[in-house]
Parts: sequence; C-alpha cells; structure tokens
Amino acid sequence: MDKQQQTELEAAAFRRLVKHLDDRKDVQNIDLMILAGFCRNCLSKWYKAAADEQGLELSYEDACQQVYGMPYAEWKAKHQKKASPEQLAAFEATQKPK
Repeated sequence: MDKQQQTELEAAAFRRLVKHLDDRKDVQNIDLMILAGFCRNCLSKWYKAAADEQGLELSYEDACQQVYGMPYAEWKAKHQKKASPEQLAAFEATQKPK
C-alpha cells in the first residue's frame, strides 16, 4: 500500500466513524468519554489540529460542523441530554490518576 492509498483508507475510516456517530445520536458524549476517553468534541479538536498542521484555515466551529453535521449549538439543543449523577460519577472516576 502506498502513502496515498493509506491516506484514502484513513479518510474513509474517519468518514465512517463520523457517520456512525451521526447515526447514534442516542450515544451521549459523556458516555463516549467514560468508555473510550474521547468524544465528538475531541474529534472536532483533532480535525482542527490536523488543519492547523497543514496550514489550512479552519475554525473550531467549522470543525464541529464536520463532525456533528450541524453547528454544535444546534446539535446540543436537539440531542444532548443532561448528564445523570451516575454518568458524572463514572466520568469523574476515569479522571483520577491510577
């Protein structure tokens, strides 16, 4: 596999991950953080960082739009639920040094 093919496969995998997350709006960011240590916001930040590394101008809001499929504020209003005490406790437990 050459470098271009690798890049194309990585891009396709990223698009598939974003689509999967879009199809699973029921999965909250806090759940992702608890289980995987990253969430949609992390993907947005990584997307922006990649643009920065390439010298491309991209705002964080535009990066969020790529990951969420809409402005983050709109996604949050439509799909984000308030974290339960159990979710907050589980998240806090993942933040403590081991």
